[in-house]
Amino acid sequence: MSESSQLVGRESNVVPGRFGEPMQVHEAQWSRGGGNAQPNRPVLLCLHGWGSNEQDLADMMRYVAPYNDFVSLRAPLVLQEERGSIPGAYTWFHDCVPTGEDLDRDAFAAANAIDAWVSEHIPAERDVVPIGFSQGGLLAIHLLRVHPERYRASISLSGFLAPAQVPGTAPADDRLADLQIPTFFGYGQADTVIPAYEIHAMSAWLEEHTWLTEKSYRGLDHAVSLQEFNDLRQWLMLHNITSGML
Repeated sequence: MSESSQLVGRESNVVPGRFGEPMQVHEAQWSRGGGNAQPNRPVLLCLHGWGSNEQDLADMMRYVAPYNDFVSLRAPLVLQEERGSIPGAYTWFHDCVPTGEDLDRDAFAAANAIDAWVSEHIPAERDVVPIGFSQGGLLAIHLLRVHPERYRASISLSGFLAPAQVPGTAPADDRLADLQIPTFFGYGQADTVIPAYEIHAMSAWLEEHTWLTEKSYRGLDHAVSLQEFNDLRQWLMLHNITSGML
């Protein structure tokens, strides 16, 4: 069986469709100026989590990177209930926290869709820094595993890692370590959604493949916090992604 024939998997019983089926990003919300307010600074690429939408990370960006442009993408899959779709609830994956080959396939499909959107809508000379929460946190890192040369740095908040059991779903892994791309990985020590072993696997993989800054927060569940925002602000300034003034 060829690699390409393995990229689409079984039918999901949670979100309609098959794990790994190709998708396309159609909706995005830009910050002020339509992405041209601060053209000499990196643009932050915001990726929301399960059941959320493109408005979710906007308030956070105004705090952690108030002088950078950002764009927040809406995941293309719609959450469903018995009476139909749930208003404002979208997902990148066909389950909340897929595992194994299901996760590999969905991560690859979603990262490809995001990377294609970036290629179409952001000039090649403009630095891009993905920042995501939960599913979006996984994808902020998986973009590096698909097209690392395009991304200046990456930020994963309460993210997790695709295991790369399916050949071809993390094609850049073998060259990523040499690039030493800065990453920020923040998570709560009391996370009840992502198991501790998944968090540890993410941390170990990032340590091996990227220039990692890791922060964990006592008492924090599957969420973000003001302390994490402050740490992230400092990290962004340290890596010359943001500055403290116009």
